[in-house]
Amino acid sequence: MNINEHDLYADHQSDEPAPAGEMLSARRSALDLLEAVLSQKQALDHALERDDGFKALSSRDKAFCRMITSTTLRRLGQIDDLITRAEKKPRVKNSILQNILRMGVAQILFMNVPNHAAVDTCVRLADAYEMDKQKGFVNGLLRTITRVGREWQSRQDEARLNTPEWLLKIWIADYGLGEAANIAKANLSEAPLDITIKDEAERNHWSATLKATAMSTGTLRLISGGAVHEMPGFDDGMWWVQDAAAAIPAKLFGADIKGQRVIDLCAAPGGKTMQLAAAGAHVTALDRSAQRLKRLEQNLERLRLGANVEIIAADAAAWQPQQPVPYILLDAPCSATGTIRRHPDVAHLKTPRDVERLIHVQANILENAFNMLAPGGVLIYCTCSIQKSEGEDQIARLFEAHEDAYKLPITAEELGGFEEAITDHGDLRILPYHQAALGGMDGFFISRITKKG
Repeated sequence: MNINEHDLYADHQSDEPAPAGEMLSARRSALDLLEAVLSQKQALDHALERDDGFKALSSRDKAFCRMITSTTLRRLGQIDDLITRAEKKPRVKNSILQNILRMGVAQILFMNVPNHAAVDTCVRLADAYEMDKQKGFVNGLLRTITRVGREWQSRQDEARLNTPEWLLKIWIADYGLGEAANIAKANLSEAPLDITIKDEAERNHWSATLKATAMSTGTLRLISGGAVHEMPGFDDGMWWVQDAAAAIPAKLFGADIKGQRVIDLCAAPGGKTMQLAAAGAHVTALDRSAQRLKRLEQNLERLRLGANVEIIAADAAAWQPQQPVPYILLDAPCSATGTIRRHPDVAHLKTPRDVERLIHVQANILENAFNMLAPGGVLIYCTCSIQKSEGEDQIARLFEAHEDAYKLPITAEELGGFEEAITDHGDLRILPYHQAALGGMDGFFISRITKKG
């Protein structure tokens, strides 16, 4: 689970933090976070974990800080285009000044923050960073945005501006121009909160208690809420946060998983491990990151599922069990571009070189996973990437290398419907605009494979 899932899932687009000092503190933390992501290339979740200013905020101001940060990142292309238009002449800006302006535009055009509050606090931020000569520039540019920014915004191509050009080109090649545009546009929406129930028999109870919508795939969805750790049932280990798409792979082993041994490769932070353990499987959860495994252990402890799980720190591309196993789940390391609406920093951190490196890593782990699979066993391969090079192409490569590899097609009946995501080859290719009426889903690729006996 990510830090935002624990600390600050809250719908905070309408209210301002009240005291003036706190208003500036929340925005100052947002500025620090933007600096960490955009200048230092840190993942937002990691920056949140390390930022002492953010930790010191009230729950209300944490949510406001997070909203400013994520909105700025999600709409960064549009925001920078608008800033360029508003400048009377190009001027040299350091990164802090640039991010102050970005935060101001985000609040004025994409959040329900009064114009005067957005402008005033940005000027005060510039003052706090000893930019006396720039305060007038900040004030003038943002006031221009309050007057004409919405008109300019109405003429922007938001999908193109907010998606890195290299990534949009890949999506166009993979899906065509129309589908790529739909993906890019869906990424501009805030992701809802999805949860997985530990005990399926209590689904109706928790759906009513949390005022959640039950999705056809079994996930409970909350469109808005408060801090996750303050919700009923969280501390008692009755449920955990997990996107609806990410909850599907573990279910594709079927009901026969109870009592079976399952290897969960690249398991941390543990959502799928917890699903398998809750279903009665004996799980070996393997991940190369000891730090991420520590979080998995904490999650298992809260949910009281640790008795069914063995945890191993090892490289999934090299580790082998003592004997072949009947069930393997591989959620491979990937570019995570299917999670951009939930983690908008991904769009600004990943590069084409990252994708090429990850493709090599995925191929090695998938090869090792297939080698440890017992004849007649089931291997689930999945990634939260939208690029076919990290999904469909990996499965095609595996089949070319192994004549004993066969597809076990995924059916609509297993998913309570959801035909739109099933490919002609029997895989699942989930795109962010699927289930749009319910709030969309993370992008995911899932394939189910067996080995000839």
